[in-house]
Amino acid sequence: MSVRKLSLAGIMVAMGVTLSTFYIPIGVSKVFPVQHFINVLAGVTLGPLYAVCMAFVTSLIRNMLGTGSLLAFPGSMIGALLCGLLYRYTRKTGFAFVGEVIGTGVIGALVAYPVAAMLLSSKAAFYGFILPFSISSFAGAAISVTFLFAMKKTGVLSENTYQKLESK
Repeated sequence: MSVRKLSLAGIMVAMGVTLSTFYIPIGVSKVFPVQHFINVLAGVTLGPLYAVCMAFVTSLIRNMLGTGSLLAFPGSMIGALLCGLLYRYTRKTGFAFVGEVIGTGVIGALVAYPVAAMLLSSKAAFYGFILPFSISSFAGAAISVTFLFAMKKTGVLSENTYQKLESK
């Protein structure tokens, strides 16, 4: 385990926790894009294992502080995993975006249903979480792809950054 990767992961978890109060009102729902932004950044720069662990730790801290819900676990962790895996095997930021949106917005939303039904006594429909999860993950992933594009354009992040971090 590299100290550099662990430090970067810690900074991203801190960002995810402290910025989790930021939201964008869209209609009757509130979109919390920061976790998805962090998931894509972590998936691209640190890899799928770190991204999943960071999503778990961020969700855990947010729940302990009372700023998150149990639904954050399946959505963020599945999105981070799929994002990191797709980026690892394609090296395309667009696939990381798609991984986050499908992983959180569809798969994570479907996995969140039993969590909501059993642990939160929610009366939501089976497909009830797909729209809000998808909107939130789309917004955060889009912001992160824009950010990553700008970092690559300015030379701060290169195509082989992931390999450099992996080898350390």
